[in-house]
Amino acid sequence: MLSTDRLLAFAAMSLLLIVIPGPSVLFVIGRALAQGRRAALTTVAGNTLGAYVLVVGVAFGVGSVVERSVLVFTALKLAGAAYLVYLGVKAIRGRRSLRAVFAAEPVTHGGLRTLGEGFVVGVTNPKTIVFFAAVLPQFVDRDSGHVAAQMLLLGLVFNAIALVSDGVWGVVAATARDWFAGSPRRLAAVGGVGGLAMIGLGVTVAATGRKD
Repeated sequence: MLSTDRLLAFAAMSLLLIVIPGPSVLFVIGRALAQGRRAALTTVAGNTLGAYVLVVGVAFGVGSVVERSVLVFTALKLAGAAYLVYLGVKAIRGRRSLRAVFAAEPVTHGGLRTLGEGFVVGVTNPKTIVFFAAVLPQFVDRDSGHVAAQMLLLGLVFNAIALVSDGVWGVVAATARDWFAGSPRRLAAVGGVGGLAMIGLGVTVAATGRKD
């Protein structure tokens, strides 16, 4: 199966992606600012469930292709890297729109609805989709076989990190609501830094990867 070195390398790459404020993190922050800590953490749980559905889809879909075709894998990786750069540029250009979080009227939903909304954001998050399709397969040991099982294991690692990281974002945002509200530029800065980090991640994905 997977070596410790591969798992640690994947965990480091996952952490790099997860801490970048993308669609899921910004949604959690928005929910925390509007509805508080409990809603934010429920949203995080929904996000995590949605993300693991993506893992299952990639494991049993992309996994078989990756197992047979290095050419297809390389094309997928480069396309994913390009899209991450695009998302980064888009985040930088749209960072000021994050101020709308404070302009919207807070609406409180029940726990199941909040969980469901978090799930939808998680399963449709383009950053996560690209990561699972283009980056996750790089850490699979094809010679060991059981590619789908390896991807499912890597997905668990990713989701465990995401659960903790997004939860911290939610708690911090709920606690620091007054600080953000005092200067919405601070929230815009979060989006700008996230955009730059996403561009860097895209370049890293394009420049590195499996050599086999």
